[in-house]
Amino acid sequence: ERRAIIIEGKEEALKFRTDAEAEIRERRSEVQRTEQRIANRQENVERRATNLERRERKLSDKEKTVSELEHSLTELKAKKLTKLEEIGQLSMSDARNELMYSAEQEIEHDLAIRYRDFEEQARAEANEKARNILALAIHRFAADVVSEATVTTVQLPSDDMKGRLIGREGRNIRAIEKATGVDLIIDDTPEAVTLSCFDPVRREIARLAVTNLVSDGRIHPARIEEMVGRSEKEVSELIWKSGEEAALEVGVRGLHPDIVRLLGRLKYRYSYGENVLQHSIEVAHLSSMIASEVGANVKVAMAGGLLHDLGKALSHEVEGPHAEIGADIASKHSVAKAVCTCIAEHHDDVMSSTEAFIVSAADAISAARPGSRRDTAENYIKRLQAWKKSGAHLTAWRSATLFRRAAKCA
Repeated sequence: ERRAIIIEGKEEALKFRTDAEAEIRERRSEVQRTEQRIANRQENVERRATNLERRERKLSDKEKTVSELEHSLTELKAKKLTKLEEIGQLSMSDARNELMYSAEQEIEHDLAIRYRDFEEQARAEANEKARNILALAIHRFAADVVSEATVTTVQLPSDDMKGRLIGREGRNIRAIEKATGVDLIIDDTPEAVTLSCFDPVRREIARLAVTNLVSDGRIHPARIEEMVGRSEKEVSELIWKSGEEAALEVGVRGLHPDIVRLLGRLKYRYSYGENVLQHSIEVAHLSSMIASEVGANVKVAMAGGLLHDLGKALSHEVEGPHAEIGADIASKHSVAKAVCTCIAEHHDDVMSSTEAFIVSAADAISAARPGSRRDTAENYIKRLQAWKKSGAHLTAWRSATLFRRAAKCA
């Protein structure tokens, strides 16, 4: 048994030795292969380093050659320029300036010719288009004309009523005139009395009050004050209703209540015998039609047309041109700036926007119609011819503006 154990130990020792020798041989082989790879890599690195040094030397030589060539070229150019200046007796700076001046003159000449041709073409097209636009606007919108003087006549059932309106020692007529601010004229006109006042709103209040007093039959100072108060309230309601209806008719919404009331007051205002509210509605429609034809902002033109004479509602109370008064009031009541510009500029010679020019043209067209205002047919023809030219100017101005924008973009 002892012998068997010894033999087994020897066999295991032999096997361990054999395995260890095999592993050592394998590791030696691996080390040799690694050393060979390192040697190959080192050889490649040395070869690349050699090639890189060769390329760097070539690049350095080329840079040196290029530098020498550039230096030679600079010297050659300087010699040539000096020679040219000696031959032409003109410095390089002078030659450059001469060339630039010649080019500028040629370009300016070409631009002048092109601009003249464009201007002539635009003017010809503008005249034709202006005639068509104005004719179309006038044809599409035709409004009735309402004229009014500074007096109002009230019919009476009989001449006996005149004495009752005068009252004992004239107390009734004095009460009426004091409460309304209107002159009550009682003359020989049969069955009628006349109300005279430059303020049409006061005249309307007086007309309603006198009419109601005559119908009621009870005429004395206390009753007169009561009837005048009722008439003021009724006229105030009519003013609001008229302003609201005017805004709805032309499609202008969102106006401040104070603006609506001032607009309604224009129903009782007359300019050259023409009703200002009806004129404003007509200008709004004409402005809308013209704006749609020329591609302007229809809403701004329409609102500007409706409100262009807003200042006339207060022109007898506030100093200044009605255009400035109207623009100031509109601005204070949050009306769009573009619309305020139309109001302020509708009587100016120079407008800052297309819509302002349109409102001004529409205002003139409305006022120039025969019968709308107390004027002669001869003056109407002259005004229409003048505004025909203005219409052409509007189209030409818009065309020139588009041309300048296109030129800037180019």
